[in-house]
Amino acid sequence: MTVYEQPTEQHEVERPRRRRRGRTVLVVLIVLLVILGVAVVIADRVAHGYAEDRIGAEIDKQVTAQGLSAQPAEVGVGGVPFLTQVLAGRYDAISVVLRDLEGPVPGAADVVRIPTLDIDATGVTAPIETLRTGQGEIVASNVTGVGTIDYASLAELIGQEGITLAERDGKLNATLPVQVLGQSFELNGIATIAVENNEVQVRFETLTAEGLPNNPIVQNLVSGYAKQLSLNVALPALPFGLNVTEITPASGGLQVTATAKDVPLNQA
Repeated sequence: MTVYEQPTEQHEVERPRRRRRGRTVLVVLIVLLVILGVAVVIADRVAHGYAEDRIGAEIDKQVTAQGLSAQPAEVGVGGVPFLTQVLAGRYDAISVVLRDLEGPVPGAADVVRIPTLDIDATGVTAPIETLRTGQGEIVASNVTGVGTIDYASLAELIGQEGITLAERDGKLNATLPVQVLGQSFELNGIATIAVENNEVQVRFETLTAEGLPNNPIVQNLVSGYAKQLSLNVALPALPFGLNVTEITPASGGLQVTATAKDVPLNQA
């Protein structure tokens, strides 16, 4: 006859203890992983802030070196994880906002104001040693800048009292009150805009006014006003070697788009 022995009390106690030890090790491991993950995230954020501050400081130096003035650069670095970009010294994308940018017009006493210049730089090389010491170059493969010359500043450059500039149907419109033959009229015109050698060319070739007499004397006066309203706006040297490629009338002013390739973002 087969006899079955009852488990001893010792075996019954050891099995729960082993399970408890296993659970304890698992909990400790999970806690360590969480702590490690938090540490990595904190380190990533610290490095992120450090790089943005250092790149911003270098950009401010270059803006000043070019004879421009602006609020401190607002820098944002994209791409994750960030630490790997810092260690590699190469960043996917960097955004820069320069507010209240002002610069002198070449060969004139005028100053052109751009309230906000938004800059996107891609393929940026910024070795960690350069960020730490400020020695060496921070270079971007491609840079695009978009800013706006407000209409008040443009009207000031034209210098005609009472002129109002605005965007209508995607075009630049001018309105100017005038006195012709002792009568008051409001001239209206649409400008053509072109860009050449970093210079904005504004031309009002045709001006009209309701009720304006159609005779040679009046037409000559109107043509003279059209010439006075036309002007060339020589833009200041923009940061990072940006060259203007497009001008578009927008609700807040003339929107300027500029591009550059393989340019330093700092003053090496």
